Amino acid sequence: MPFPLSVEQKQTAFWIAVWLAFVLLLVALGPVLTPFIAAAILAYALNPGVDYLDRLHVGRFGVPRALAVVVVLLLFFAAIGALILIVVPVLQKEIPLLQAQIPAFLDKLNDVLAPRLREMGVKVQLDGAGIRKLISQQLAGGGDEILAAVLASAKVGGTAVLGWIATVVLIPVLLFYLLLDWHALLARVAGAVPRRYIERTLAMAGEVDELLAQYLRGQLLVMLVLAVYYSSGLIIAGFDVALPVGIITGLLVFIPYLGFGLGLMLALIAAVLQFPGWNGLVAVAIIYGCGQVLEGFFLTPRLVGERIGLNPLAVIFALLAFGQLFGFVGVLLALPASAVLMVAFKHLRRHYLDSSFYNA
Repeated sequence: MPFPLSVEQKQTAFWIAVWLAFVLLLVALGPVLTPFIAAAILAYALNPGVDYLDRLHVGRFGVPRALAVVVVLLLFFAAIGALILIVVPVLQKEIPLLQAQIPAFLDKLNDVLAPRLREMGVKVQLDGAGIRKLISQQLAGGGDEILAAVLASAKVGGTAVLGWIATVVLIPVLLFYLLLDWHALLARVAGAVPRRYIERTLAMAGEVDELLAQYLRGQLLVMLVLAVYYSSGLIIAGFDVALPVGIITGLLVFIPYLGFGLGLMLALIAAVLQFPGWNGLVAVAIIYGCGQVLEGFFLTPRLVGERIGLNPLAVIFALLAFGQLFGFVGVLLALPASAVLMVAFKHLRRHYLDSSFYNA
């Protein structure tokens, strides 16, 4: 015969079920929550600046928090605009030059690959005229299917683009209100924690906050070191666009794959346009290959991992594991999420070592 549950046990089971249902609802609303999560991450990073301005006094008057939020947001978006202004001139300079070089590049490609393809029984010309002929044949052979595929792709792509535009427009609005009410929101979250756990929860939150602050400082240091490294390497190799490409690669390294990929693409384009033969491409391969080794096996484990208490092996495992589980977003959040889990694991381990199950 089962034992009857006490009133407290019934209440505990009820609230656990409510919180589980809430978590499942959040999982189901995952795509909708993307701008909210992005805005919350940015608000956490920018809130110290708002707090600093909020504490300032100009004469006898303090700075209103709303004004502090506006100033910080303007500085943040000005920094993003400056980065865009660095990238756009490089692209404007390189794309026309690249278009002018495409025919000569296709002729070289045809001279190298066409004879080998003919030996394998594939007769195709890889120069401009041959590629145009191949495309026209494919369009003539399956025009309806290709048109249907293009329309379907355009429909899906258009929906995705509209979603991204809505997200980009929504994030600044959410960011403003989150920064404006940051401390009030934290107080509400703390007020929802059961009183028996409030002291322990606040202690864990303080540890997590300290670890994430260390993570941000370490990540900024990695970005600075890599920006200097790539700029210096490309300058030594003689690239005309060394400074903007190196700065772009270094500053965007916090976005896994995207920063490195964009910088590598710009450097390869510059190598094809500026240097004859393979010299420029070899220089780019050496500089960016060594940069990846430097970042993956030294800078990130040492400057980020050690600051949040993770050894290099744990950093590499966290990046691979979160990438496998959650894709690109998982790689982006791997280290800060690992810092949070490490705090939880440390308290769980302490509770386990103090339990009667362990000491009996």
